[in-house]
Amino acid sequence: MAYEISKKVLHIVGKTNATYKLIEEGDKVLLGLSGGKDSIMLACILARMQKHAPFKFDFKAVTVHYGLGEDLKWLSDLCQEQGIAHEIIYTQIAATINEKRREKSSFCSFCSRLRRGTLYSKALEEGYNKVAIAHHLDDAVESFFMNFTYNGSLRSMPPIYRAENGLLVIRPLIKVREASSIHFVTSQNIPVAPDCNCPAKQPTSDKPPIARLATKNFLKEMQNLHPHFFDSLENAFNNVQANSFSDSKYLDA
Repeated sequence: MAYEISKKVLHIVGKTNATYKLIEEGDKVLLGLSGGKDSIMLACILARMQKHAPFKFDFKAVTVHYGLGEDLKWLSDLCQEQGIAHEIIYTQIAATINEKRREKSSFCSFCSRLRRGTLYSKALEEGYNKVAIAHHLDDAVESFFMNFTYNGSLRSMPPIYRAENGLLVIRPLIKVREASSIHFVTSQNIPVAPDCNCPAKQPTSDKPPIARLATKNFLKEMQNLHPHFFDSLENAFNNVQANSFSDSKYLDA
């Protein structure tokens, strides 16, 4: 039996898809399925879209195995139950991180590049033209504040962009709050991948993701003070006035 997805989430995703033309007639979409709450919800949404959308598209979920001995049979079983095509790609990403990552540099950014590279290679090999990632609005906001705070740049996550290899990367959940995916899995007792599957959360990690946790806590405090904080930020992401900053490329003078 298919999992129940809230009508509000489906409406947001449908509107986002229509606005940014994320998935269209004839597309072949490869979904990065980590086994976390967000990617599981997106997989179920795409499966539903295949049945009900007024256009035809193909999609397959792909899970990157890090080489940590993680058991992914439960995820394959979940996909089979939901009628989702699924493939596991076995890699040695964890060993590569330990061997080549600079000391004290970010686990997450290095791991993300390796994982994304694996997805890109698979998509190109099998003729997929789009790669779907399950980033949501909270991720976009966290990315904005982390870039602002630690990198000195005004940057976030677009709904769609073209990678250097020509693939289009899409984020169908980019307008959806993280709370929606939490409710999705908890309300229906859907299993999710444990923390022990994450390279950054291994006992040997010298660089746990504390900066992201600090940003999450800051944003939680801001929302407590201003309940519509994320609504304002979402509006701001759609109302960028670049000429009000100091970058000479955008000045009117």
